[in-house]
Amino acid sequence: MAVERRLRVHSSSSAGMFWFAGWLFTLAYAKLIWWQAILALVIWPYYLGNRLR
Repeated sequence: MAVERRLRVHSSSSAGMFWFAGWLFTLAYAKLIWWQAILALVIWPYYLGNRLR
């Protein structure tokens, strides 16, 4: 007999705003050019997620 497990995921708009503000800060502070900014868009959430885990 299989046991069903449920996972609840909560998201809030404040978390999204925090992420976006942090990303913009990173772009401005590091003075990234456009291709580095796109790379930061992909990599920055990964490092933030690992740090907050």
